[in-house]
Amino acid sequence: VQLVESGGGSVQAGGSLRLSCTASGYTFSSNCMGWFRQAPGKEREGVAAIYTGGGSTYYTDSVKGRFTISLDSAKNTVYLQMNSLKSEDSALHYCAARDTIGPVGPDWRARWVYNYWGQGTQVTVS
Repeated sequence: VQLVESGGGSVQAGGSLRLSCTASGYTFSSNCMGWFRQAPGKEREGVAAIYTGGGSTYYTDSVKGRFTISLDSAKNTVYLQMNSLKSEDSALHYCAARDTIGPVGPDWRARWVYNYWGQGTQVTVS
């Protein structure tokens, strides 16, 4: 399984970015995919997740109303649309995928839930 993120970059506060994560060797089939981020000196934190079986989405409180996670099963790609970006959103953003079938509920933000990780794409907001 390989996860490749793209779409990161540098933007001014208030701007937007759309991150993409394309999965190879992995099938969207009632499992879960998530986006995490890690800023220098901080723990990796869950940002958003989506259950590929029913489309349920999960967000950390700090991004609710600003970020939207979505998927395109035909392209094996998950997106994170980030609007109204703030300086505190600056971080290396990672895509993660879970093998096990079924929703994860509140555990969506736990790193141990996911089996595969991408290399990350940098988001810098100034």
